[in-house]
Amino acid sequence: MEPVLTPTEMGEADRRAIAAGTPVRVLMDRAGRAVAWEVRRVLGSTYGHRVAIVCGKGNNGGDGLVAARVLSGWGVRVEVLDLGAGLDVATADAALDRADLLVDAMYGTGFTGSLDGVAAYVARRSTGITTVAIDVPSGVDGLTGRAPGDVVHADSTVTFAARKPGVCFEPGRSCAGEVRLVDIGIDVGEPALTLTDASDFRRWLVPLDPAAHKWMSALLVVGGSGGMTGAPLLVSHAAMRVGAGIVWCGVPGNDAAARASGGEVVTKALPENPDGALTGLGELSDATRRFRGVVVGPGLGDAPATRAAVRDLVGRLAIPLVLDADGLNAFEGDAGIISDRTAPTILTPHAGEYARIAGEPVGDDRVAAARHLAKTTGAVVLLKGPGTVVAEPGGRAAINPHDGPWLGTAGSGDVLSGIVGGLLARGLEPFEAATGGAFLHARAADRAGHTGLIAGDLVAALPRTLESLEH
Repeated sequence: MEPVLTPTEMGEADRRAIAAGTPVRVLMDRAGRAVAWEVRRVLGSTYGHRVAIVCGKGNNGGDGLVAARVLSGWGVRVEVLDLGAGLDVATADAALDRADLLVDAMYGTGFTGSLDGVAAYVARRSTGITTVAIDVPSGVDGLTGRAPGDVVHADSTVTFAARKPGVCFEPGRSCAGEVRLVDIGIDVGEPALTLTDASDFRRWLVPLDPAAHKWMSALLVVGGSGGMTGAPLLVSHAAMRVGAGIVWCGVPGNDAAARASGGEVVTKALPENPDGALTGLGELSDATRRFRGVVVGPGLGDAPATRAAVRDLVGRLAIPLVLDADGLNAFEGDAGIISDRTAPTILTPHAGEYARIAGEPVGDDRVAAARHLAKTTGAVVLLKGPGTVVAEPGGRAAINPHDGPWLGTAGSGDVLSGIVGGLLARGLEPFEAATGGAFLHARAADRAGHTGLIAGDLVAALPRTLESLEH
């Protein structure tokens, strides 16, 4: 997993490196040289090119000055523009007109608020010139990715030792362009926040036992009401596509179960009231011990009887649980029953569901929000959205680097719940099932193609995506 450090954690890592004997000037020289090499890579050559480097007064500015010295030695015509020396808009404008590339060395990871003056003007001009940013694009909050005002739009961003959250979350992620992580000799230790990659997923995936049978990776799905059987069926099919050996899909009423039957998924009728809402598990209660996991919520609806039934069964189920959609909404304002569970629990809220169950909005810091809900409920929390975050009660968290607006389509969340449930059934630990599920979900979208993507495309792409990640 690739480490991600908050600005505060990065500052502490810097101080440790200096205390261990690496002078500041050495770290700055390494950083500046890395920036110069990135400029050279982007330009393709050095001879005859002009580069404007806009420097602030902090470490970013120092990195920019080192880059200027190195680039000049390679024959690049460099203009250094010092924000702290009374730089005016006219001077900056003329230099940017002459430049083939802009280096943003204005503000670093500790920046908060909004750019103003010449810095804001340079940020606006960055959209019309090839730009390399240092650590984070100026105007981006290094902790949250927020950019409340003018912001530099970089083609690439050179960051040191570890990524910062600001380039993992929108809009900072889009403003950063390609992020180039460079080792300058700072030991980041074992950070509690990481970025998921394919090697992580490959390491977590439990190989299938040569003597396996279907009940060794069985999953129960509970969902659907009032014509909403499509949601639990998407969950069920996604789970089977990632390795659940058998899936029982429980839906309210005999008619709904009959309509949903006919494929590989075993459908079971659950008790319903006259309005078609779930009222309990009925005869299925005694069978739950046969399953390695259960997904509760997609398509259930929010009838009072259903909410009561969900709260009851969540309190009684003694197997690993994925709680999604209306399953989460059943605990609006009161997650105490969740925290009382002894078996593992995974919550998969989007921002609206998070606000209902947590009693407050997600806010700007998505990592802090996911950690907060995980701590208060004792569950693993998969907070969906641009830059999906998975957190466990102890504070470990991971950011999924692969997602996009194309996943904002009906049924996409149901597929994700099915993937997570299927990975649980295969034997992954809850944090790994949630983190790996989010990663696999997004990679399936990449394989299926973004244009016109629908949830069924994700399910169909899962086997090929899994195969590509297993090797």
